[in-house]
Amino acid sequence: MEPEYVRSTGKQLGKPALGSEAVQSTKRFSPKTWWIVLGIAGCSVWIASVDRLSYSGKIALLFFIIAMVLWIFSSLPAGMIALGALMCIVLLKGSSASLLYESIAEEIVWLMIGSFIIGESVKTSGLASRFTRFVLQRAGKPEHLLGWLALVIQPLTFFIPSTSGRAALTLPVVKELQTVLRNTQQKRAVAMLVPVMILLASSATIIGAGSHIIGIGLLNGATGEDISYVTWVLWGAPFALVMCGLALVFIKIMFWRNEPRSEVMTSEYKNVEKLPLTNSEKKTIVMIAVLVILWMTEALHGYDIAFITMVGSMLFMLPSIGIMGWKQGIQSVSWNLILFVAAATALGKALVENGVVAWLQHMVFSKLSFLQAAPTFMTVLIVILISVTSHLYITSHTTRAVVMTPAFIVLSQILGLHAPSVVFLTLVGMNYCITFPVSSKALLLFYEDEHVSYQAKDLVKLSIVLMPVYIVVMLLFYFSYWKWTGLTI
Repeated sequence: MEPEYVRSTGKQLGKPALGSEAVQSTKRFSPKTWWIVLGIAGCSVWIASVDRLSYSGKIALLFFIIAMVLWIFSSLPAGMIALGALMCIVLLKGSSASLLYESIAEEIVWLMIGSFIIGESVKTSGLASRFTRFVLQRAGKPEHLLGWLALVIQPLTFFIPSTSGRAALTLPVVKELQTVLRNTQQKRAVAMLVPVMILLASSATIIGAGSHIIGIGLLNGATGEDISYVTWVLWGAPFALVMCGLALVFIKIMFWRNEPRSEVMTSEYKNVEKLPLTNSEKKTIVMIAVLVILWMTEALHGYDIAFITMVGSMLFMLPSIGIMGWKQGIQSVSWNLILFVAAATALGKALVENGVVAWLQHMVFSKLSFLQAAPTFMTVLIVILISVTSHLYITSHTTRAVVMTPAFIVLSQILGLHAPSVVFLTLVGMNYCITFPVSSKALLLFYEDEHVSYQAKDLVKLSIVLMPVYIVVMLLFYFSYWKWTGLTI
């Protein structure tokens, strides 16, 4: 029997909520808690001693660190932590109150609202159940399920140019799978596998993530050079396939536990005959196909992905035309997640506007002058290390691209490197963002859902193993396949 807090919110960031106030009081003063308090106090002293940061920058950095610690180690709702940190920054004059008000106007907020509604339409139409049955009939046994899930996710990268959009479309399928699996650890493994596969597969194509488009635009504006769609697929697709395969192996070894029963399918799914598509399913397929086309042709019509997604979500709720009613669509939105995303995005914005990111950049890049005489291996390693770890201090993927890409372009010009190759390595490195749920909207979508949630500590545990592997594989690819296909700095 799960604790009331977990049943009501589906969340447990650290250890499960405890059943009695007495036990909670004891845990509150555990050695682990004291270490966290001492760590935050130490960070406060260090931040206060930094001369190059303004007062507002110090406040923003301090509460960002506090929020990160609480997200991982406390059982407080993630949205409450993000909003609380944001309000503390405003109260202590680290930023104006407009930072809070404008956070709800972010493009990603509306993209996720629309994605939730479209995902609910997929479920209501019956497509989610049909797709779930397709996967289960081919998997048959629990040990084959993760592999089939990882396989069917890959093609989505070439058609849906948003990790959040891909996550929203697969969320209903994962919800269906949760009703079949009886092992709690298996449910968490599936909930973690899908967004991880979505993120790692994004390196396969230039439209796999919005940051790619931003990075290529910055490259073209600064140097006049470009990376074509075909070239990106040639370089990125094999790497993405290898990393998805390795991530699948690690998740299966670290988190998947087989049940005594050998069958993953219940009779409910096994004995259902293949039925023709219903009118609702046909209508949903057509509408999603139109959305995919509009997403892929953003440069032609000029409407961004978030606006197109919201238009599509409205059509899904229109009387006679849509799949469901307005009330059902609005209720399908996880407003807890929406508030969390808005507040977390605002926290990242505060780090940029108050000079924290610029200060971190100066600290890092001012130490890289030695690369002028360094061997190629060292230069490539530094570029990869900085880009792969950038998600730890710049939570927004888009912000990472905007902030980091120009810095690496300048670095390539100073050192006489091939700018397109450096930008490609940088963007692929930044695609690794699976250490914390806040590092990616795709992770957040599954993390905050009350039915399919995984634990934050499981994600950290996976990243401790997978991040070094990602770095090593990038190095191996650079000195073998990428060099053979023309990628060289």
